[in-house]
Amino acid sequence: MKKSLLLILVLLLSVSLFGCMNNGTGDKSNQDGASQGETENNQKNDETAVKKLVEDFGRQLQAVSLQAPQDILEKSMQEQYGAFVSPNLLKIWLADPLNAPGRLTSSPWPERIEIKSIEKLSETQYKVQGEVIEMTSAEKEHGGSFGKYDITLVVEKINDRWLINDATMGPEKVSSAVQYQNTEFGFSFSLPDSWKGYSIVTDKWQGVAIVGEKEGEVIETGPIISIRHPDWTKENPRQDIPIMIFTAAQWQSLQKEEFNVGAAPMGPTELGKNTSYIFALPARYNYAFPTGFEEVEKILEGKPLQTN
Repeated sequence: MKKSLLLILVLLLSVSLFGCMNNGTGDKSNQDGASQGETENNQKNDETAVKKLVEDFGRQLQAVSLQAPQDILEKSMQEQYGAFVSPNLLKIWLADPLNAPGRLTSSPWPERIEIKSIEKLSETQYKVQGEVIEMTSAEKEHGGSFGKYDITLVVEKINDRWLINDATMGPEKVSSAVQYQNTEFGFSFSLPDSWKGYSIVTDKWQGVAIVGEKEGEVIETGPIISIRHPDWTKENPRQDIPIMIFTAAQWQSLQKEEFNVGAAPMGPTELGKNTSYIFALPARYNYAFPTGFEEVEKILEGKPLQTN
């Protein structure tokens, strides 16, 4: 009898101990699961914050003109980039603005940053790889993009704020600003990278009287400046970009059809103007469809001529 009671007590004690062990293991497992879930949730929140920071920064790029005078550039960067970029990186960009992200020309301009990947480097650092998408008014209206270049950003948590603390841009960015500047007449013309090394050919347009005593005679003249592709040769000519220059009085007379500047039934197309001159594209400038005429048409769609 005593042996039976003793056996029962041993069995009850074993069951009790086994239950306690199971409860202890279950608690630890639940704690580990909760800890892992919390870590994953925190990382997801961090990635969301980093993604938003980079995308919001990308929308500010077009507001910063990298070729502005230093005082204006500094103010612009502080206002547009200050909430997204560390003070140290801003200082680096101000010392070398042409290697900073921003707007180099009036057209094309940087429209946004499209993120390709986000990589966690540490608890306080993420690497973001993306592309800066460039636009002109043509793409803005009809869709698509003018061009793009790679950008890699390191986003770091500084004083409990996520800020961009390093940036590397693709080789396209370094050579993307090809511009012809004409100080005599006060205009500039933006060109793609492939036009680096372009040449300038100057000539004169002639205005022939249509009516009056001098009908058939040249009564007006003016300069015509042609931007020539670096691959142009006599054996293999390419399409030039011709720019006719008129005074305001000449342009008004031309609109009144007091003279014409070519055999085409239509007149030149205005590209832009300043207080002294009107800049225009000759009618049927590409009538022979030489090599490169499609590229020139695409360039002109981006409204590349800007006046001073």
